[in-house]
Amino acid sequence: MPKSLKSLAHSGELAVGTSIFEFATPGIGHILAAAGCDYAFLDMEHSGFSLETVKAALRFLEAGGIPALVRVPSRDRHDISGLADAGAEGIMVPLVGTAEVARAAVEALKYPPEGRRGVALGIAHDSYRNPATPAAGLAAANARTTLVILIETADGVENVEAIAAVPGVDMLWIGHFDLSTSLGIPGEFDHPRFRAATGRVVAAARANGLGLGRLVSSAAEAGEVWRDGFRMICWSGDVWLLQGAIAAGMRELRRIGGA
Repeated sequence: MPKSLKSLAHSGELAVGTSIFEFATPGIGHILAAAGCDYAFLDMEHSGFSLETVKAALRFLEAGGIPALVRVPSRDRHDISGLADAGAEGIMVPLVGTAEVARAAVEALKYPPEGRRGVALGIAHDSYRNPATPAAGLAAANARTTLVILIETADGVENVEAIAAVPGVDMLWIGHFDLSTSLGIPGEFDHPRFRAATGRVVAAARANGLGLGRLVSSAAEAGEVWRDGFRMICWSGDVWLLQGAIAAGMRELRRIGGA
């Protein structure tokens, strides 16, 4: 039986997945399951996916037994709670720079008494089944939903200890390109400033029993982040993986043809 996103976030064991920026197709859940993915990262910040597209994609992933983490397009309450209502098991909130923003995200994602999310039971997030009692439904949703905080700015690193200590946060995820850019060293992931920032995020997560996640694009990079302490590792994304595989095939065909 597939593990929940919550259990993957807190297990301390390696969990591998990939990101979806383009191909939210009906077969995607079964495709990722056949490839050995533990989870999927659905992006709304950069993909142009609508709420309706993501809602459908969540059902496609569910069919393959793949729990989904959705990066919402903003930090607004209606985006966080709306995606949770649509059935997202995990919510990733971008550009979190303060503990206040993290607390607002918890409030938007969780029902009372942990938060202030508006109540709608028996819809997508409940698999269209009414809970035994409203209280049981609220408690089950609060236990199931998983909040991932994206640390991708210098402010986020500066305040990461306070952010990580906010009750209701499950995982810190480093947005490596944005963070390196915010630090004034775009793409320089071996730079001492980036390495120091990474170390600070890792330490804050460990001190508060949180998971750690990052996207990687190579086996060497995956090995490095594993050694740093990251256990939720996301292997590239659909656009780049398809393009890379096709490009490799084209090179082989041209080599065979003597071009």
